Amino acid sequence: MAYFLFRRTLGFVLTLLAVSVVVFAVMNVLPGDPALTILGMDASEDALAALREQLGLNAPLVTRYVSWVWNALQGDFGISHSFRVPVSELISERLPMTISLAVAGMLVTLVLALSLGITAAAQHGRAGDWGVMFLSQLGIAVPAFWLSILLVMLFAVKLRWLPPGGFAGWENPVAALRSLILPTVALALVQSAVLARVTRSSALEVMRQDFVRTARASGLSHRRILWRHVLPNALVPIVTIVGMQFAALVTGTIVIENVFYLPGLGRLIFQSIANRDLPTVQALVMLFAAIVVTANFVVDLLYVAIDPRLKARA
Repeated sequence: MAYFLFRRTLGFVLTLLAVSVVVFAVMNVLPGDPALTILGMDASEDALAALREQLGLNAPLVTRYVSWVWNALQGDFGISHSFRVPVSELISERLPMTISLAVAGMLVTLVLALSLGITAAAQHGRAGDWGVMFLSQLGIAVPAFWLSILLVMLFAVKLRWLPPGGFAGWENPVAALRSLILPTVALALVQSAVLARVTRSSALEVMRQDFVRTARASGLSHRRILWRHVLPNALVPIVTIVGMQFAALVTGTIVIENVFYLPGLGRLIFQSIANRDLPTVQALVMLFAAIVVTANFVVDLLYVAIDPRLKARA
């Protein structure tokens, strides 16, 4: 078990290190001069040279990378070129919005997908199964941004039940939650479609096992067999998808936040790209990549907790 944790942790650290190298290299080979972007086309050569020196742009690439990693480990991602404040301050202000949206989307996804997937497996080959499969296929095919626009047109423009965008602030919890309903639904519906199909397939495979037949022969109710015996044993592939989906939900907020005009990291990265704010873009790309890698690492650990057979092998 200890060796398993060591290998997984080492792989996690090395993956993050490799990602940081790629992110830094890509950001620093892009055409353009950050100093010229900050000072404008009318800046003098002396002013540009002084700013390049101040930003450390004259140092060798390896030196700049080591300095960036060392500072990032201490929570210092530099100063935003467009907002003129520390990048870490921008991230800390906007991260709660993105995480709140992703967590809410994940909860809705789990409730919908597990319910629909188990229902489809229980009614295999019947109308309920075909209905769930049709809806899941439709959900997979619909782009999230297009679904967001449809939700706004229906629930905000036509029915006027919910706000079309913006965020009311946590000072008014009811208004804040109403602001997050449509973005959460737009995020969750697409992911629910994928997870429902995986849940159905995994549940059907477990339902063919001998212990399920024994449970039926013992007189247990169909509902009890599904939720107490089938679902727990079908969790390994489900957890894999859930881990990847949480990472997808966090990165998916980039589009959703811009559609609904929410002040999160997704909108921040769009603004930073438009303003060629490389320190902010670099930090946010690294943050999103780290979330994806961390999600996969957590899934590896959950495998061992869920399946005793894997714990024995570890």
